[in-house]
Amino acid sequence: MTTGCKTTTIFLTILCGLLLTILGLAQDWPPLAWLLLAALLIALPAAAFKIATARRGPLPVDVEEHRTAPPVERREHHVTHVALPSRWDDYDFLFSATVRWYPLEAPSNDPVLNPAGLAVEAVLNRARAITEQREPGRPSLTQHELSGALSRMRPDPTGHLQVMAEDVTLVLREYDQERLNRLAEVRKDKAVWEHQRKYEQSKREYLSEDVLKDTGSAVVWWLAKNDDRIEKTVADLGLLAQLTSAANDTDVPERLRDLIPRPHDERPTFDLREEPPVQPERQPTAADHFEAFLNTLDFTDGEIQRPMLAKQIADIIRTQDQHETAEDILRRFHPPASHTSNDGEPPTSPDDTTDNRPAA
Repeated sequence: MTTGCKTTTIFLTILCGLLLTILGLAQDWPPLAWLLLAALLIALPAAAFKIATARRGPLPVDVEEHRTAPPVERREHHVTHVALPSRWDDYDFLFSATVRWYPLEAPSNDPVLNPAGLAVEAVLNRARAITEQREPGRPSLTQHELSGALSRMRPDPTGHLQVMAEDVTLVLREYDQERLNRLAEVRKDKAVWEHQRKYEQSKREYLSEDVLKDTGSAVVWWLAKNDDRIEKTVADLGLLAQLTSAANDTDVPERLRDLIPRPHDERPTFDLREEPPVQPERQPTAADHFEAFLNTLDFTDGEIQRPMLAKQIADIIRTQDQHETAEDILRRFHPPASHTSNDGEPPTSPDDTTDNRPAA
C-alpha cells in the first residue's frame, strides 16, 4: 500500500468513528456497544493494511534493477584553438568548445578505452563539415551556426558514446583578420572607382554622341542650359562650332567660320613671301600709367592741370631717388616751353594765390 492509500484509509476510519459516535450519543447506546465500536475502529485499518500488502507482492526484477542501477555517468573535455579549414585556402578557423558525452552500453568484447578521444573526434568532424563550406569573412555567424548544430546529443561513429558540445567559440587568427579587413577595403574602393569610371564613360558618351554630335545638337543643348536665352546662344554660336569640331576632330564648316570670335590684338595678314619682323612688345612706363591716370580724370591736352600735376608728381618721385622717371614725366607732360607764358611771365598756379591788392 502506498502512502496515499494509507492516509486515505486512516482518514475514512476516523470519519466513520465520528459518525458512529454521534449516532451512539443520539441513540443512548449501552457501554457494551461503545466497546465494540472502539474495537471495530482499531481492527478495520489494520486488516486493510494487511490485505493491501498481501495483494502487492514483491517488486519485479526489472524495477528492482532500475532502482539499484548507478546513475548515468556524464563526462566533459575542453578543446582550445583547434584549426578547422574554411572555404578559402590558408584561412583556418580556430575552434574552442566544451565536449560532453555519456557512454552507451557496449558489448563486453569491445570496451571503450578512451571515450574523451572518441567524443572530441566526433565533435570536430561535425564542426569541420560546416566550416569547410563557409567563407572566413564572417566567423561570428559561423560560430552561432556551430553552436546550434553541436548542441544536440548524437552517437559517435563507433556507437559507444552520445556526444555534444557547449560554449562554442570560433575566431580567425589576428593577422588573417587584418588581411581580410584590408581586402574588404580594397574591394570597396574598387567598387567606388568602377562606379566613377562608368559615370565618366557615360558622360563622355552623352557629350560625344548626343550633345556634340554636330553644331545643331550643341546649339539645342546650350539653349536648354541657358533657360531659352536666345541672344546668349546666338552670341556663342562660334564657340559652339569650334567645340563641336574639336570634339569630332574635324574642321569648322565654312558657313560657320565667320562666327568664330577674333582676338582684339590679331595681327594683319602679310604676304607669305615677306614675313615682317616681329617687334618685341614695349613694357608700359610710369609716364604711360600717369597718362592713363590723367585720361581717367578727363584732363585732356591743353588743360593747365596736366603740367601742374606732372610737376607735382615729378617732385614727389625725386624724393624717392627716381630722378630718371621724374625727368621722363616732365619731358612728356611739362615741357620747358610751358614754364613761361606769352608775355614772359611764369604762369600763375592755383597754389600761388598771392593777393597784390593794397592793404586796406
